Amino acid sequence: MTIELTMLVYSVGLLVIVIAIQATAGILAQGLPAMAGSRDNLGEPSPFQSRSKRVAENHKEGLLLFAPLVLAASAAGVSTEMTALGAQLFFYSRIAHAVIYLAGWSWIRPLAWAIGLVGTLMILFALL
Repeated sequence: MTIELTMLVYSVGLLVIVIAIQATAGILAQGLPAMAGSRDNLGEPSPFQSRSKRVAENHKEGLLLFAPLVLAASAAGVSTEMTALGAQLFFYSRIAHAVIYLAGWSWIRPLAWAIGLVGTLMILFALL
């Protein structure tokens, strides 16, 4: 398996972890019965619960751009130093982004996001 596909698999694994954190944050903030129910009348989310939801949504959005490009590169037989580096930048920046976002650290979170976007664009440009 190429580095690009490996980073895609790892990125999906990271999404599973982020969703598990989001679910746990919901249970801790709202209680298991509320989260297992219809969720129609949930209380105000805790700040961490809100951040965990935003980080999960943000990671899904990043994967929505990254995954098709990696799959297109794989189908086209394109695997270069540039695409491999782009995939690694995406994955490792997404780990940093999740940690920074969940910790609530300001100002450096957009940098981690931007590095992931650069990695995605590197794959896009290699395919064009």
